Amino acid sequence: MARRRSIRSRLRRFVEIGWRRRALLAEAAVLLLLARVALRIVPFQRLARRLGSVVVPADPRVRRAQAQSAAADVAVAREIGWAVTRASRHVPFRAVCLPQAIAARMMLARRGIASVMHFGAAKGCDKPIDAHAWLDAAGVEVTGFPVGAEFAEIACFI
Repeated sequence: MARRRSIRSRLRRFVEIGWRRRALLAEAAVLLLLARVALRIVPFQRLARRLGSVVVPADPRVRRAQAQSAAADVAVAREIGWAVTRASRHVPFRAVCLPQAIAARMMLARRGIASVMHFGAAKGCDKPIDAHAWLDAAGVEVTGFPVGAEFAEIACFI
């Protein structure tokens, strides 16, 4: 009974948010699924070619892409960050940092907004590999923030 009420309240909230945000959520959910499937079946080296140019974090192009943009681009980047983060909580699979960053990057690219996807690895961790991906665009922290102090940035896609 409580689960049914929860589903009903979620549907009510979904209807109340307006058609623009519903469309963004639907787009984010579809792209999260595509990113998840691509990460499972496509070798990362091949997928990386589609993500952009790999550069070191100190590259000047990274700072230019991160710079504050027009107010419209900032608003779009915030909305996309909201949609991807919210959709990742409600899809029927685990949508962790990398699929979120890929989905948001694709959504931003469709709208002509440059973004920077960052990759980091944890320093001195007990796990064999502990990595994190985050995305920023137009001076906005889109996905994967806040980044923990234990992560050292090792590469960026621009």
